[in-house]
Amino acid sequence: MDRPAVAILGTRGVPAAHGGFETLAERLALELVARGWRVEVYCQVDRPTAPATWRGIDLIPVRASGDGALATIVFDWKCTLRAAFRAPLPLVLGYNTAVFSLLYRLTGKRSVMNMDGIEWRRDRWSRGAKAWFWLNEHLGSLFSTHLVADHPEIARHLARVTPERRITTIAYGADPIRDAPVAPLSALGVAPHRYGLAIARVVPENLVLQVVRAWSDVGPGIPLVVLGKLSEIDPYHRAVRAAGGPDVIFAGAIYEAERVAALRRHARFHIHGHTVGGTNPSLVEALGAGSPILAHDNPFNRWVAGPDAAYFGDETELRHGIARLARAPAGHLAAMSEGSRARHAEAFAWAGIFDAYERVLRGQLRARPARSAAGRLEAAG
Repeated sequence: MDRPAVAILGTRGVPAAHGGFETLAERLALELVARGWRVEVYCQVDRPTAPATWRGIDLIPVRASGDGALATIVFDWKCTLRAAFRAPLPLVLGYNTAVFSLLYRLTGKRSVMNMDGIEWRRDRWSRGAKAWFWLNEHLGSLFSTHLVADHPEIARHLARVTPERRITTIAYGADPIRDAPVAPLSALGVAPHRYGLAIARVVPENLVLQVVRAWSDVGPGIPLVVLGKLSEIDPYHRAVRAAGGPDVIFAGAIYEAERVAALRRHARFHIHGHTVGGTNPSLVEALGAGSPILAHDNPFNRWVAGPDAAYFGDETELRHGIARLARAPAGHLAAMSEGSRARHAEAFAWAGIFDAYERVLRGQLRARPARSAAGRLEAAG
C-alpha cells in the first residue's frame, strides 16, 4: 500500500530559520514522517541545488534569488507549478499568493490552505498591498478545497465567503518551557522575575510604541526588555526608540531559541500588544513558558490567552496594568502563570495539532478529485 503523501508550500523551507510558519512546517513534516507519511517541503534557494533528504523529509529546492516581495511571488509560482503536476497533496501555508492555486483547480487537484491572519487589515501595508492581500484571501477561499483557520475568529471570518464544512480550526502550537538557564539574562543585565518582556515585530498594529511609552510613563522600577528588529531609517522605529526611558532595554532581534526561551521563562510578565491576526505564535509560546500575560483586549487575544490573563483596551489601561503587575504579590503572579500553562495544555500542545492536521489531510486524500476550473469553481464538500 502506498504511503500517504503531502507537499508543504508557502515557507522558505526547512530546517526552520525564519519564523512561525517555518516552525510549523518543520514540526508537522517531522511528525508526519514519523507517522508513515511521505513528505515534501519546497525550499527557496538562490543557486542551483540538488534535491536532498533531511530527517526523512524530501527537500525540493526551488531557485528564487532575493528576499523581497517579487522574489517571494516568483518562488511561490515555481512551487505551485511543480506541485500541481506531482502526486502529493499540497498543503499551502499562507494565502499571500493564493491566486496561483487556480492551477490546482485547472488540474483537478485538491489542496489545503492555512489562511493565516487577516493580513489586509494590518496598518503597515499600503493600499495596494492591502488590496492584493484581500484579493488573495478571497481567491484562496475559492480555489482551495479545504481551509485551515488558526483561530475561531478567523474561521468565522472565512465562513462569510465559503461554507463552514470547508473550514477546520487548527491553532498554532508551542512546546512547554518548564525550566531554562538564567545565564542568557545576564547579557542584558536583568534578573529573574525582575523585568517585563515584549516580543513583537515593530509595526503599528502591535502597539509597540504604546507599550514602550506606557512603561516609560509608569516607571515601575524594573526594566522592560523589547525583542524586535529596529531600523534607524524607519520613522516608526525611531519613534519607538525615542519613547523609551532609562528602564527600556531594546535587545533587537534574538533568533537563538534557547535565549528567547530563557527570557520568556524568567520574565515577571509578558506584554502582548497585537491587535490583528489569529493565533499569534509569540503569545502561544509565552503561555507555554508559564508567563503571566498582559494583552490587548480583542477577540483574538481573549481566546488564546484565556480568562487568567490581564487585558487592556487603551493606553491608560495599559499603564494601570503595568503598574499592577510590576507590584503584584508573588502569589498572584503564580496563579496567572498556572493559568497560562493550563491554557497552553488545553489548546496549544503540538500533539493535538498534529492529529488535527492529519485528519484534514487524510480527509482530502479520501475525497473525490476537485472540480476543474472548466466547471464550477466552488469547492467540493
